[in-house]
Amino acid sequence: MSHLPKIGRRGLLLGLTALAATANARLAFAETPAIATEGDNRLVVVILRGAMDGMAALAPYGDPNYRGLRGSIALAEPGQEGGLLDCGGFFGLNPALANFHRFFTEGSLLPIHAIAGPYRNRSHFEAQDMLESGAEQRLSSGWLNRALSGLPEAPPDRPKTGLAVGLDLPLLMRGAQPVGMWAPPRPVRPPPDLYARMADLLHTDPLLGPAVEEGMRGRGYASSILGGEPARGGGFVSLAASAGRLLAAPHGPRVAAMDIGGWDTHADQSRRLAPVLEQLDAGLAAMRGQLGDVWGRTVILVMTEFGRTARANGNNGTDHGTGGAAFLLGGAVRGGRVLADWPGLAEGQLFEKRDLQPTRDLRGIAMGLLKDHLRLPEAAIAAAFPGAREVTPEAGLTRDA
Repeated sequence: MSHLPKIGRRGLLLGLTALAATANARLAFAETPAIATEGDNRLVVVILRGAMDGMAALAPYGDPNYRGLRGSIALAEPGQEGGLLDCGGFFGLNPALANFHRFFTEGSLLPIHAIAGPYRNRSHFEAQDMLESGAEQRLSSGWLNRALSGLPEAPPDRPKTGLAVGLDLPLLMRGAQPVGMWAPPRPVRPPPDLYARMADLLHTDPLLGPAVEEGMRGRGYASSILGGEPARGGGFVSLAASAGRLLAAPHGPRVAAMDIGGWDTHADQSRRLAPVLEQLDAGLAAMRGQLGDVWGRTVILVMTEFGRTARANGNNGTDHGTGGAAFLLGGAVRGGRVLADWPGLAEGQLFEKRDLQPTRDLRGIAMGLLKDHLRLPEAAIAAAFPGAREVTPEAGLTRDA
C-alpha cells in the first residue's frame, strides 16, 4: 500500500493559511447524502484534536494518588461545590459534561479509561496519523473509509454512505471508498477553532511557533487562543446538530466523521478546558436532539490521539502523555458503567513513570463497533485495521451485540 509523503510544518502552515484565505467559499457538498434504509444503524466518529486530558474529563477521584499527582488541577469530589459528576463511586465526569452525565444515568454513555492506540512517541502529527490510519504507520487512507468496503455501495445517482462533516476531509475518511462532505456557509473570517488548531500543532516549533503566535495576536486572537480568555464558540454545536439532521434522514448516511480542536492544554488547564468540554457536551446533545428516533440505532465514538501526563506541570497544565479516555454515546450503547482496567497512579504503575498506563487498545473498541454495530464482515474489519491481528474486537459495547 502506498504511503503519503510527509508534509513539513512549513507546508502545513501554508496549507492552513490557504484554507483561511478561502474562508468565504462554501464547499459544494450534498445537502442530503443518503444510502441507508430506515432501520440501519449509524456510527459517528468525533476526533478531539490536541490530546484531551482523560483524567480531567473523567477523573479517577477514588485513586489514592489522584490528588497528589494533579495538585491544583484536581477536581472537587462529587457532592462538593463545582464537584465531579459521579459515575459509580470511583470515576467522575468533569462538571462541564452535564449532558454526558445525563446520558450516563440513562444508560446511553459508556466512558472508557486507560486507553490508547499503539503509538507511544507523543507527537500530535504522528499520533493523529496513526489514530486515523488505523495502523502503526501513516497510510494514504483512513480506517473508517476502508471499513466502508463492507457496506452496500451507493447507487451512481445517490449520494454516499459515509459523510465528513466540516471544512476538511480528515484522513480517517480518505481512501478508495467514495464519501460525501458537508459544511455550512462560512463567514468571511475563519472561526477561532481553525486558528486554535494551528496554534496547537505549531506551538513547539522554534521557528514557526513564535511566528504563528505573533501573527495571531496581530489578528486579534490573543484573548481567545493564546493564553487569555478561552475560546467560546458555537461552531461545533452547529455542525453536530447538522450532522444529526443529516443522519436522521430516512435514507441518511450510515457513517459520519467530524472533529473539534482546542485540547492541547499545556498551561492554565482548568480554565481553558472547561469551554471546549462544554462545546463537546452541548454539540453531542444537539446531535441527539436532531437524531430523534435514529438515536436508538446510533453509536458516537469520541476519541483523541493520546492522553496527557498524570502529573500537573508547573504551569497548571499537562503535557503530552499516553493513556487517556474515550467515550461511546448513543441509544445503541450499553452504557451506564465505566469500562476500565484501571492500572493505578502510583509511580511504579505509570507508563515511563509519567503517564497513565494504557490497558486497552483503541483499535479494539473501533473493531468491536464495526463487528457488532455495523455488522461488517471480517474481511472489511481486517482491511480497516491492517497489522492488528493481535487486537481482539471488544465485545458487549452495544445493545445489539
